[in-house]
Amino acid sequence: MRSVNYRGLTGKVVTKNSEEYNASIICWNRAIEKYPLVIVYCFNEDDVINTIKWARENNIEIRVRSGAHSYEGYSTGNDVAIIDVSNLNKIYINEDKLIAKIGGGVRNREAYEVFGSMGYAFPGGGCPTVGVPGLILGGGWGYSSRFLGLASDSLLEAEIIDYKGDKLIVNKEENSELFWALMGSGGCNFGVITSMTIKIKEKANMGTLIYINYPSITKEDNIEIVIRLQELYKVLDRKMNLKTAIYNSREKGRGVKITGLFYGNSEDAKEILKPLLDITNNIEITIEDKSILECNRWIQDSHPDYEKYKSTGRFINRDYIKEEIEELINIIDNPAKGYDYTAITFYGAGGAIRDVDKLDSAYYYRDANFIMGIQSVWEMDKYAEENKEWVKENFKTLKSLTNGSFVNFPIIGLENYEEEYYGENIKRLREIKAKYDPYNVFTYPQVIKSKDEI
Repeated sequence: MRSVNYRGLTGKVVTKNSEEYNASIICWNRAIEKYPLVIVYCFNEDDVINTIKWARENNIEIRVRSGAHSYEGYSTGNDVAIIDVSNLNKIYINEDKLIAKIGGGVRNREAYEVFGSMGYAFPGGGCPTVGVPGLILGGGWGYSSRFLGLASDSLLEAEIIDYKGDKLIVNKEENSELFWALMGSGGCNFGVITSMTIKIKEKANMGTLIYINYPSITKEDNIEIVIRLQELYKVLDRKMNLKTAIYNSREKGRGVKITGLFYGNSEDAKEILKPLLDITNNIEITIEDKSILECNRWIQDSHPDYEKYKSTGRFINRDYIKEEIEELINIIDNPAKGYDYTAITFYGAGGAIRDVDKLDSAYYYRDANFIMGIQSVWEMDKYAEENKEWVKENFKTLKSLTNGSFVNFPIIGLENYEEEYYGENIKRLREIKAKYDPYNVFTYPQVIKSKDEI
């Protein structure tokens, strides 16, 4: 075993000999089991800088962690140094300038509580413990995306520690090409984000929570839901967004559930959703007026504390015919052995997402109608490999029906992953990588390669 001197590290340093080590390596996806050399909980920029310099001097790979939500565990690794920024979680709001500065460790729930308590909408994600900077780096889908834009579209400035341990201010005027890259490049490709400044959206006190469940659904009704959903999104009010899951639950059986948020009242929401409410009488409907904060709390609380899962996502750019929808349903009707829950999900897109040109930020797939997700969740470890293989195998079908992969829903083993995640923007991203991280100090299995490595 390699002998390492940890002198020079600051913050809270957890090594393999520390009592807290086992608790400190846990990811939100409990299927990820990696054993880093050291975890450094950073409380300020100096802690981040010292860890970068220490790791370089000792020739140790760096990973950066906030919410520990990377689908494939890219924020951890075996024998790496983890820079954990979760304690950089302050939020400063300037109502006069309509801007907010958030620390590199702020998570969705914390942001929703602060913004919501002041009556402001926040373009965050659905899961409460996802780190907001990580969300922004990958573009950042959420229930408000059609109305407020992607999370990354709110970015005004970032403070980032680079490979030398220098602090960079990144905005439209200063390090502008890196600013472009941070809006959709995903992961930790260029440095460690210690803070981000975002523009505050308009006041939005009240809205409508949407939850529709079709339990024990027939295949014909399921097909009809997807057909009508596709038509609805062609005219859908951008103040509404929906996540539609074709699911198979070991406990609850086969069904379809729709979760959504509308920046408007419940009566208008019911009118908009009429095409989805008369397909079958076997339906559970909750369409309620609530404060935007209460809506987001409900959505956040609907997520489990953690899971063991394999999941990924790709982009839908066209309507599916009946036979293609049936093919997707057949996947869910034949889950992996030992599964607990599985789903193919349509994450609504369009609206304000399309207001930005796909070359104006690193997030390329702005023309998509939906993001399609696939997941399999299990509880017993002995079924882990079967569930993972189930996702990998059925991913082939999804790939044939979609165009490009979502970098915030990554999947290991993806061929030509740079082109799949970034489309035409990959050439520019490689040039930026070469400039801002020429020695590939920030790396992980699907890191952006510099133009010199190709």
